[in-house]
Amino acid sequence: MKAFWTYTLARLGVFLVTWAVLWGISRLVFDPSAVVDLWVLLLALIVSSIIAIITLRGLRDQVAVKLQERSKALNDRIEESRRAEDVD
Repeated sequence: MKAFWTYTLARLGVFLVTWAVLWGISRLVFDPSAVVDLWVLLLALIVSSIIAIITLRGLRDQVAVKLQERSKALNDRIEESRRAEDVD
């Protein structure tokens, strides 16, 4: 679970930094309004997703390996339970 939380916090960090930068730029260029803030939020989501895909590949791979290991362990336990039921 550590890899999952590390990746999640890294994604959140990338989003927050991207949003702060875009929000700051929008304040310099446009008049402040709720509509501009909404567009900045949407653009920050898109840009941060692209950045995360490129920069967080290693963390994402670690999460995938951990999930695969947990899934295999769960499937092994289920299969073991099925075999135990068949013996009875």
